[in-house]
Amino acid sequence: MEILVTDNDGSQHTLTADTGEILMEVIRDSDLGILGTCGGMASCGTCHIYVAKQWLAKTGERTEDEGYMLEAIADMVEVNDRSRLACQITLSKELAGIAVEVAPEI
Repeated sequence: MEILVTDNDGSQHTLTADTGEILMEVIRDSDLGILGTCGGMASCGTCHIYVAKQWLAKTGERTEDEGYMLEAIADMVEVNDRSRLACQITLSKELAGIAVEVAPEI
């Protein structure tokens, strides 16, 4: 599947991913500004992204830990209703074509 990623410079990238992959790993491995230093445990906030509005419902609800982490980084970077941690999104067929923007580094 393809995913559309806008990096911090505003450049758009089309990445290829497989169903079942974690969104954070796909973006991190493409060197587009996602660090994922906690390895996907929702405990660092370095994979913060903004999901395009039309895709939000398909990504599911934030986990409790994800919500806490987003609250914790809100003093350092803009957190809004489109904010998610890419480590908490598993790619599925329903997410083919998803569009996200990498949030500014914390």
